[in-house]
Amino acid sequence: MAVVLKTLDLAEAERILCEEALRSAGSIVEAARLLGITRHALKRRIVRHSIEWPTPAAPPISTWSN
Repeated sequence: MAVVLKTLDLAEAERILCEEALRSAGSIVEAARLLGITRHALKRRIVRHSIEWPTPAAPPISTWSN
């Protein structure tokens, strides 16, 4: 992941890292392990940065047709 430091502050970088870890790992426990923090610390960051987790699922695709 390329990060442009001229326009990115530390809080934004932390939010991006948490989102990427959650997306990659698929669970809070595994994402926390990737980041080297506890799951409680990751949960605090999720709240602090208003990260939606779990991410909203895509609406189901209807296979029923008329």
